[in-house]
Amino acid sequence: MPPSPGTYTLNSDHGTLSVKTGRGGAAAKAGHDLLIEVGSWEGTLQLAEDPAASSVRLTADAGSMRVLEGTGGMTKLGEDDKVGIKQTIDEDVLKGCTITFQSSAVRLGAGGGLDVDGELQLLGQHAPTSFALTIDDGGHVTGRATVKQTNHGIKPYSALFGTLKVADEVEVAVDAQLPPA
Repeated sequence: MPPSPGTYTLNSDHGTLSVKTGRGGAAAKAGHDLLIEVGSWEGTLQLAEDPAASSVRLTADAGSMRVLEGTGGMTKLGEDDKVGIKQTIDEDVLKGCTITFQSSAVRLGAGGGLDVDGELQLLGQHAPTSFALTIDDGGHVTGRATVKQTNHGIKPYSALFGTLKVADEVEVAVDAQLPPA
C-alpha cells in the first residue's frame, strides 16, 4: 500500500543524503572517486492524491559533509586525507553554504514513481534540477539527481596543475524511510 497523502518530514534520522564525485584529467588514476555523506539535512515531501499537487523541498548544510570513502586512486584514502578533503570542501568549494531545492512541478513517473522538477540553489546560484523519486509500498524513498557544479558558479576542484580534476557532474542521492505523516 503506497504512503497516504500528507506531509512527511525527513532528515538524517530517517536515512542518508549523499554525494558521489568522479574524477578526470590526465592524472585521474591518482585521485579517488568520493562518497560524501551530508550529516545535517531536512526534506519535506508533501504527497497529494493528484501528484501535480505534491511538492518536494530539501535543505542541506554543506558544512556537515564528511567523506565516507574514496575508491580508486593509486594509494588508499586515509583519515588525514578525508579531513583535508572536508577542509577543502568547506573553505574553497562550498564555503559552508546552505543548499536548497524547491520543486516547481511533480508528476507521476514511470513505474509509479514521481518525476520532480525544480530549482537547486547553491552558493547563491539557481539552476534547474530534475530527478525521479521512488516511494515503495513500505515508505522507502530513493532518488538520484545529477548536479553540474559549473551551473552554480563552482569551478570543480583540481590539483597537480589541473591534471587531476573532480568531474563537473556529481550525483546526489537520498535513501530514507518515511516517518508517519
